[in-house]
Amino acid sequence: MSTIFEQRKQALTERYEALIGRTNEKLPYGNGIYDRYKYPLLTAEHAPLIWRYDFNEESNPYFAERIGVNGVFNPGAIELNGKFYIIARVEGNDRKSFFAVAESSSGVDGFRFWDHPVVLPETADLDINVYDMRLVQHEDGWIYGLFCTERKDPEAAPGDLSSAVAQCGIARTKDLKTWERLADLKTGSAQQRNVVLHPEFVDGKYAFYTRPQDGFIAAGSGGGIGWGLSEQIENAVITRETIIDQRYYHTIKEVKNGQGPAPIKTPLGWLHIAHGVRNTAAGLRYVLYAFLSDLAEPNRVTHAPGGHFIAPDGEERVGDVSNVVFCNGVIARDNGEVFIYYASSDTRIHVAATTVDQLLDYVMNTPEDPLRSYACVQHRIAMIDRNLQLK
Repeated sequence: MSTIFEQRKQALTERYEALIGRTNEKLPYGNGIYDRYKYPLLTAEHAPLIWRYDFNEESNPYFAERIGVNGVFNPGAIELNGKFYIIARVEGNDRKSFFAVAESSSGVDGFRFWDHPVVLPETADLDINVYDMRLVQHEDGWIYGLFCTERKDPEAAPGDLSSAVAQCGIARTKDLKTWERLADLKTGSAQQRNVVLHPEFVDGKYAFYTRPQDGFIAAGSGGGIGWGLSEQIENAVITRETIIDQRYYHTIKEVKNGQGPAPIKTPLGWLHIAHGVRNTAAGLRYVLYAFLSDLAEPNRVTHAPGGHFIAPDGEERVGDVSNVVFCNGVIARDNGEVFIYYASSDTRIHVAATTVDQLLDYVMNTPEDPLRSYACVQHRIAMIDRNLQLK
């Protein structure tokens, strides 16, 4: 007769393999801009059993979970040699996040984590928590990972165990396996989150999209998505930040906003995906939006559609931090396909499929937010009247 250990190990292994092997499918009736897929790509249940369970029957006779995983979310993404890679934020039951690489042949299902999480070197100022890595294949030949490094606020009052300082950590790799840690980005802002490296040099310098903040949570005087240049990457310093996409009252980005992944280069400009945050009676609501910037001047926005691009829908609205979608990973393929990897409610990872042509159509032909209800109604009436003439 098999033991409890053997029974549970076999049952959980079969369940895990069925989950990894499940075929994904597009949901019908998309909005013409992108198509969602039915199943999340990665969840806590996709974390390998060897991460969570002690496989020694003597020390774990009940095959009990020893080191739990709370959520898998906020993924960076890259395509290399025909394979699709997600570098996910994995949060343990202990609230500490780490990075782990999952690989797929299709980009929409079959993602399987590598055996070992990423071993990210530390600086002299030790990270307490790291998360939300943006992967960028830069023209200098390196793959860079920019992420948030969180540390306890050294100026916090005695007994204050919540105040924190966020800054931009920088690491680079050639193979997603061995990472070199560089110095944290230095700017004139008190805190930084959602910093993204532009994939090309600008005026011979490294270019960054930043998100200046006064505090860990609140943007404060930080006006929106910033832009800055650094002479080098090994000890990157931005001496001048300018806001290229600002926040506005009573919009999807009135509380704060931030660049998502690195922008996609197209013949008509740089396509950006960003997140916007507003406050509600139920708390902060995160949505995604898109805009286009000039090819020669990536810091000059040329088209900015009003409203959200992707918002939490259905089960996406529920999770560890509800009513949130967040994107820091996109793959634009040579054939024009685009996979947008986004997380919902700090819990799971999804994919939306579209094309460069569809995204350009969206950003260039959707009206901007006129910032007033009356003007919004006029936009809608104008389209209604055009449609009535075409019926």
